[in-house]
Amino acid sequence: MATLLDSIHSAQDLRGLSPAERETLAAEIREFLIQTLSKTGGHLGPNLGVVELTMALHIAFDTPADKITMDVSHQAYVHKLITGRREQLGTIRQPGGLNGFMLRTESEHDAYGAGHAGTALSAALGMAVARDLSGGSNHVIALAGDAAFTNGISYEALNNIAEQTKRLIVVLNDNEWSIDRNVGAIAGYFHRIVTNDRYKHLHDSAARLLERFGGKAAMHVARKAEEAAKGLLWPSMLFEEFGLKYYGPIDGHNLPLLIETFNFLKSENRPVLLHVLTQKGKGYQPAVDKQKKFHGLGPYDPNTGETKPVGQLTYSEVFANTLVQLANEDEKVVAITAAMPNGTALDLFRPHHPKRYFDVGIAEEHAVIFAAGLATQGFKPVCAIYSTFLQRAFDPIVHDVCLQKLPVVFCMDRAGLSGDDGPTHHGLFDLGYLRDVPDIVVMAPKDEDELSDMMLTALQIPGPSAIRYPRGLGTGVARKPKPELLPVGKAEIIAPGPGKDADVAIFGLGPMITLAQELAARLDNEGFSAAVINPRFVKPLDLEVIEHYARRSAAFVTFEDHVKSGGFGSAVLEALSQLGLNIPVVRIGWPDQFIEHGKVDQLRVRYGITAEAAWTQLQPWLVGIRHRTRVAI
Repeated sequence: MATLLDSIHSAQDLRGLSPAERETLAAEIREFLIQTLSKTGGHLGPNLGVVELTMALHIAFDTPADKITMDVSHQAYVHKLITGRREQLGTIRQPGGLNGFMLRTESEHDAYGAGHAGTALSAALGMAVARDLSGGSNHVIALAGDAAFTNGISYEALNNIAEQTKRLIVVLNDNEWSIDRNVGAIAGYFHRIVTNDRYKHLHDSAARLLERFGGKAAMHVARKAEEAAKGLLWPSMLFEEFGLKYYGPIDGHNLPLLIETFNFLKSENRPVLLHVLTQKGKGYQPAVDKQKKFHGLGPYDPNTGETKPVGQLTYSEVFANTLVQLANEDEKVVAITAAMPNGTALDLFRPHHPKRYFDVGIAEEHAVIFAAGLATQGFKPVCAIYSTFLQRAFDPIVHDVCLQKLPVVFCMDRAGLSGDDGPTHHGLFDLGYLRDVPDIVVMAPKDEDELSDMMLTALQIPGPSAIRYPRGLGTGVARKPKPELLPVGKAEIIAPGPGKDADVAIFGLGPMITLAQELAARLDNEGFSAAVINPRFVKPLDLEVIEHYARRSAAFVTFEDHVKSGGFGSAVLEALSQLGLNIPVVRIGWPDQFIEHGKVDQLRVRYGITAEAAWTQLQPWLVGIRHRTRVAI
């Protein structure tokens, strides 16, 4: 049966619909998203919340001439659907399919690629200034959620907008959530605006006037609502102090009101901010009831919203459970997250130690310096931040933590490839940006039990330390009742080789130890001896083990879930140079390029992150070993 959605191939098709047809279309889009994403997974809740808002933007504005930036851009599925990618939406986040975020190489309608928060306003301002310098007349719109305003970059942009352009539209999409519920003074500020009794009365009046008299009357009432909102915290509105004319809040699901408002704002010759209220997950009760779960998830039952039970702990859950155990024994242990309590599993820590749990919002730089301040007073802060997001705090890591040798522990979740989320979320650079910083200890556990041991060890180190661990399920290994201290800088010899000698010494960093063991088994089957080493520490390296095997082996192999440039294999090469030893090293890691989204196992095969690839690269030296063996015989 044909639907209205079947007839939508571009934004132009939206403009020809009647108001009633547009409402029908909005419902069809929601149902299409629910059914499609139930098979692939994805960011369902955020996209259900912006259906009308995205439709209104594409009715009032004309992309790609007009530029729309989206903060994070995980809410761009409706935008993709409207701009000619509906038939491909079933491939989103799948190998070779649509990216889960805006991507400039994917469509001319994707004005700016994103995946991290806080970029929309700065990028939009850059586009607006470029338009002004070029003498253009197009519109530039930045769509940012309320969580983006806990991010310092947003305020850096706000500080410059009014001075650098006269025409820019900022849309504040207020739904009270990022992944978890928003926290802090800014979230409280927005809440006080929208719950103001005078505003609520005027908001209802605007809706009635729109029905009777159209947009001009509604805009008059919107201005009155704006006046009612002023002074709730300070003598004048926050955004007006930055030079942006504030409008709203208005109902982000009232499509006619949104269209009328955008058409009005197009005529404004000054920067403006429109505050819209939306409901994350609107139209699908499971997504409304379980906002955190439906922010981003895998396949689910579209009728019930249920997902398959996992039945095994993730690395994140092991981290959180261990931290609870360690905090029970040490009152100085505190936990910090940057708006990711669910993703890092610190929501499991919070009920046990609520006074020692801190969510600072999307503010990684602040999180690190805040941790540094705590550490100066004898506390033991643990910062749980995704590897890809910790990049944003590199300078505070260097300047505030490491330079002062403060005992802050960085637990880097999602280290390594992050599969479906793609290049904005792959944690492939952390060794490179941490290994060259003095005084930091860097670790990678081979399994969940070793993660617990490393957490205990990190809390005993008198200076900064970092632990990287992957996304998803652990290996299923049983954990000891209590973690044990590890000797700092000492590797674990899993298979020493005959007489602690070996034809090939294989180093498998973290969970990549499984590939090292797979290669060792292949070598053994082919008549070669192999040593398998779990490095544990990337910094400091175990130079004793490296020297031992460099003097007794024909070749080294290093496996890492990290780019080869500046990674663990590079560290081994540097150590060999320092020791004055010359041995061939086959380095297995990611190439010097950004890796697309896709299934982890498939991407590893594509890019040669396999035991088979290592075996192939070892062949020249294995031939030499066979030759020496024949000569000896």
